[in-house]
Amino acid sequence: MGSEGPKSVTIHVTGFKKFHGVAQNPTETAVSNLKYYVEMKGLPAGVTLGSCTVLETAGEGGLPALLKVIEESSAGNSSNNGQVIWLHLGVNSGATKFAIERLAVNEATFRCADELGWQPQVRCFIS
Repeated sequence: MGSEGPKSVTIHVTGFKKFHGVAQNPTETAVSNLKYYVEMKGLPAGVTLGSCTVLETAGEGGLPALLKVIEESSAGNSSNNGQVIWLHLGVNSGATKFAIERLAVNEATFRCADELGWQPQVRCFIS
């Protein structure tokens, strides 16, 4: 026992493109430069950077692209028994520092329309 070694970990990262009030989204910059940064600095043994994808800032309209990223990333991990982590970098245009969301709610209310014109009000994502 214990001779198997540590399990591998693959991290997939997503961020958003521009959106209303945020012409240059910092998450787009971070995700776009992450592979280069990891190539230069490296990662701990057993940790692999999977996909780095910048998504359209759109609720329902962005779903097909997200599902494609998940499908393509999962295909490469079908034989991997390691852990898979999905990290999404969002943005709060009024924030003054980084924050980790502590609670997610199955509800969408957009104060302004997304980049494809969708502006839900009190709508569940998953019924």
